[in-house]
Amino acid sequence: MKRSCSSSGCYFWLMNMNMFLLLLAVKSELTTDFYKSSCPNVSKIVRREVKKALTNEMRMAASLLRLHFHDCFVNGCDGSILLDGGDDGEKSAVPNLNSARGYDVVDTIKSSVESECDGVVSCADILAIAARDSVFLSGGPSWKVLLGRRDGTVSNGTLANEALPAPFDPLDTIISKFANMGLNLTDVVSLSGAHTIGRARCTLFSNRLSNFSGTGAPDTTLDTDMLSDLQSLCPQNGDGNVTTVLDRNSSDLFDNHYFENLLSGKGLLSSDQILFSSDEANSTTKPLVQSYSNDSGLFFGDFSNSMIKMGNINIKTGTDGEIRKNCRVINS
Repeated sequence: MKRSCSSSGCYFWLMNMNMFLLLLAVKSELTTDFYKSSCPNVSKIVRREVKKALTNEMRMAASLLRLHFHDCFVNGCDGSILLDGGDDGEKSAVPNLNSARGYDVVDTIKSSVESECDGVVSCADILAIAARDSVFLSGGPSWKVLLGRRDGTVSNGTLANEALPAPFDPLDTIISKFANMGLNLTDVVSLSGAHTIGRARCTLFSNRLSNFSGTGAPDTTLDTDMLSDLQSLCPQNGDGNVTTVLDRNSSDLFDNHYFENLLSGKGLLSSDQILFSSDEANSTTKPLVQSYSNDSGLFFGDFSNSMIKMGNINIKTGTDGEIRKNCRVINS
């Protein structure tokens, strides 16, 4: 896959990422070689299965990446989003219902890992590795995944509704939700860059197409040609489950094109475009959007560091939690 960072930019990105990883590992109980003896081929197995899934459907890269994100923001990175059952489970929460996908791919990965290392590798760690591989196989950066998470036994849909950033949230709310997870402004903008791949349903952005925020008119920050296209795709009272790409003109390649789109009013979700166009963005997120649009190496480096940081949220280790045999149910 093509990568557009300069040799010097890539060098400093790698150096800074490795330094960040070492500093974080000191504070964390996770290690990059956690399965060195107990399941030495786990990374190869996950990579193989993710590659198969992406060969079948490239969109799955974004879906697996999103599962890890939505997992970590609710009770920490503990695989709780994968649990079936219950009206108050995370799968039934508004941000995930008829939206989160890729569970069957995770099942396949888990089955392959279990065949080689029975009862050793957590579903939470599988999500973390699969997210990294999804980014890399889409043309994005790679990073060393810290491992050793254990799986949670509770799936909390109420918390998912409260904690996960929504496409309709104002910028200050998004920043606050990230801060609640120990994530800063750089993390907000770099992780939003995950929308360089994937798709979104009409129901998540149709509010921008007419009577935006009660104005009686569409969102003025939305490019007029894109507005016309989206109004045709998502007519009023139409099927809200119709989807379109998040990153117009670069839908399956993990690159910095998402940020270039924001500069020209082509962010699909309101929560995307406000990173550049809102009044509050001027003193918070806008400078980073501009920097990333000009420097893919900077974006790749910050994104990698933010993924490592996010993957360390409220982890369960030691005797806390369990190693699920089936990612969909807790052990009996």
